[in-house]
Amino acid sequence: MDEKEIVKKIEKLRKSRKMSLGQLATLTGLTKGYLSKIERSNKLPPFSTLVKMANAFNIDVSLLISEDPEVHEDNRYCIVRKNERKEVVSRGTLYGYTYETLAHKKLGKNFEPFIVTVAPEEKGVFSHEGEEFFYVLEGVVDFSYDNRRFILKEGDSLYIDSAISHTGRSIGGKRAKMLTIMYSYKRQ
Repeated sequence: MDEKEIVKKIEKLRKSRKMSLGQLATLTGLTKGYLSKIERSNKLPPFSTLVKMANAFNIDVSLLISEDPEVHEDNRYCIVRKNERKEVVSRGTLYGYTYETLAHKKLGKNFEPFIVTVAPEEKGVFSHEGEEFFYVLEGVVDFSYDNRRFILKEGDSLYIDSAISHTGRSIGGKRAKMLTIMYSYKRQ
C-alpha cells in the first residue's frame, strides 16, 4: 500500500466514524491544522503519529498501514514467515531507511517490531514519544543520541527514550540491519 492510499484510508476512517478533525485532534494531542495537512498530503506522517491516530480510532496501527492484514483467529500469537514481511512506508523511508514488519498480523500490540535497514547517509533526525530498542544484526551503525555518538557493531544493542533527538547511519561500506522495537504510549 503506498503513502497516498494510507493517507486516504486515514481520512476515510475518520469520516466513517463521523469524527471531526477537532475530535481527532483532542484524542491524539495533535493540532487540527496538522491533521488537516496530513489528510491533504500524499506523504505519511511519522510512525509515532500513525500510532496516535490508530489509538484514537481504537484500532491496531497494522490496520492503517496494511492492505489486508492476515489476522490469525487466535490473537494471542502470530507467526510471520520471512516471505510474509511487509515493507512499511515511514518518515525514515524518505531518508533511505527501510522497515519490514515482523508482527503485522497481531492486533492490539503494545509495541512494534521491525527489521530496519539503515542508510549510509545521516539525513533525518527523529524525535517522537515512546521508547525504542535497537539490536544490530549486520553491519556497523554510527548512532547519534542527545549530542552523543555511539558506534554499534553486530550483536550490540541500545535502548532509548525516543522523545530525545536521535539518528543513525551505517558505516563500513554496506547497509546495516537492526532489529528495532518501537513502543509508543497508548492514550487511556
